[in-house]
Amino acid sequence: MPLVPLPLPDPGRPDLSSPLGFLRWLGRAQRRGQLLATLWSTLELGSMAALPVAIGRGVQAVVDHDTRALLTAGLFALLLAVVQTTMTVLLHRQVVWNWIQAASQVRQLVARQASALGGGLSRRIATGEIVAVSSGDVEKIGWYVELTARLYGAVLAWLGVSTVVLWRQPGLGLAVLLGVPVLAAAVWPLLGPFERRYAEQRALGGKASELAADTVAGLRVLRGIGGEELFLRRYRAASQRVRAAAVRTARTWAVMQAQEVLLPGLFVIGVTWYGARLALDGSIGVGELIAVYGSTAFLAAPLRVIGEAAHAWSVARVSAGRAVKVLTLTRDDAPADGSAADGAAPEGAAGAAADGAELVRRAPRSDLHDPVSGLTARAGRLTAVVCGDPDAAGELAARLGGRPVLAEGVAAVPSARLGGVELDGVPLAAARAAVLVHDKEPVLLSGTLAELLDVPRSGRVGPAEALAAARAQDALEALVDGSPECAGDPMAARITERGRSLSGGQRQRLALARSLVADPPVLVLDEPTSAVDAHTESRIAAGLRELRSGRTTVVFATSPLLLDQADTVLLLQQGRVAASGTHRELMTEEPRYRAVVTRDENEAGAGTAARPAVGPAARPAADPVGSGLAGSGLAGGAE
Repeated sequence: MPLVPLPLPDPGRPDLSSPLGFLRWLGRAQRRGQLLATLWSTLELGSMAALPVAIGRGVQAVVDHDTRALLTAGLFALLLAVVQTTMTVLLHRQVVWNWIQAASQVRQLVARQASALGGGLSRRIATGEIVAVSSGDVEKIGWYVELTARLYGAVLAWLGVSTVVLWRQPGLGLAVLLGVPVLAAAVWPLLGPFERRYAEQRALGGKASELAADTVAGLRVLRGIGGEELFLRRYRAASQRVRAAAVRTARTWAVMQAQEVLLPGLFVIGVTWYGARLALDGSIGVGELIAVYGSTAFLAAPLRVIGEAAHAWSVARVSAGRAVKVLTLTRDDAPADGSAADGAAPEGAAGAAADGAELVRRAPRSDLHDPVSGLTARAGRLTAVVCGDPDAAGELAARLGGRPVLAEGVAAVPSARLGGVELDGVPLAAARAAVLVHDKEPVLLSGTLAELLDVPRSGRVGPAEALAAARAQDALEALVDGSPECAGDPMAARITERGRSLSGGQRQRLALARSLVADPPVLVLDEPTSAVDAHTESRIAAGLRELRSGRTTVVFATSPLLLDQADTVLLLQQGRVAASGTHRELMTEEPRYRAVVTRDENEAGAGTAARPAVGPAARPAADPVGSGLAGSGLAGGAE
């Protein structure tokens, strides 16, 4: 059994037509492992079934006083014991290998899908659902794949025993041949209720996980408003619903397990009684009766495997349905066949890869254009976008990065273009290497600061320069204070999960530094300073302009402090570019622009502005030209 490095270079293209199709594809993906496990299982069960024959011959040899036959039977039993032990070891190793391989493959598929969908994933499916699929559902699917080979081995062993007994004793053989399928089929009426109850338990568990994740994420806020008890009661209620559903599922499973013990036991008793009648009539000898009894009693093992496989099939089908639900989530341009993650163009992967390489090479000198809004960000310039609707701004930012995730029922939109190349027509990796979108709510993963900033980069911008441009000095001091083990080195300081030990402004600036150190040819920033005070925002704006000099940068903002640093400012109204110019020109000449930036509803055209923004965007701009004094009375309040 060869060792396979994980993660796999390519988890493959799954069949997402149905849960059953997905499970079949998963089994085909490791045919060699399944074939070996089936072989080892057949040999293990075959040697187990043949052992009573050797024992029966030994007993008959004692009855006949045949020393040679007794020695032969003993050696035969020893050989079978050695084969059974060896096959048990090989089978266990192989089925565990199959389980791990299948689980890893599904986890990679889910991770690839999450990466392909990006920030839009959480808008399409609950975070708790993703966690449940990546943990519990993956294990259930792996269990089914592991059991498949053992099921094949059990069926082959049953056919072999039935054939031998049918040859020696037709009546007993017919009972064995027909009795096992009848006993196996007896469990099927319970599979439907069990599957429905397990699906209900699984759905309630996903909701409870989602509630727990949301509660933990907002724990600081909950403590601030005294809401811990409220959410604790909600989680307790959700947990009790999961417990009740699990009890209902366990009851059905207990009945299924009872059947697996009771029915085979009754079957063995019946066959043994019939064999004893034959022995009393002299039709068979004592040794042959022992062999028949032992072989029949052995059939309890295949029946247990069949029952376990039925259980695994039920839960795996539910889990596979959940996995398929996640894996079939697509962006507006992506086919639902698993190829969305690679972003291959219809012309073929080779052509798309070539286009992607050319796109990355030309990106620093290419304009970024969105045909939907009419926005064009000139190469090498800092372009600011003013939009009164934060949601519309977020959708446009995602669209500029290629492959936006649209809500259900929303029609597909034309792709954004970089240098005339459609971003959804090149591999996703190439699109992201050319255009990096910095989300308005970036996530900091746990680890050291050095690990946080260890991202693919051009090498032009170092961590120290990025942190300085983001004005993150106080965040570094907070990390050092909270990590005594770092010995004063901020890069060795640990960041807690999602950076919860830091303030909102500190998290935002560390995330901005991560984007700056990547130094992409095109950087799209969506409200990168919404959680910092006006003084810090002014310094960040200056640092951003200096560090990104000569690189294409698009900033979505409504703060005069950022807008005044831009080479060009674009005003979006109802999803289209309505005006362009510098910040000072637009403040003087465009009342709709002033209405959004100053939040003055008395300005002409204010009615066209969408709902007010939050954070620094909502600060009043007392200085209409954005000299850096606007909103200074709120300095420190955003943190």
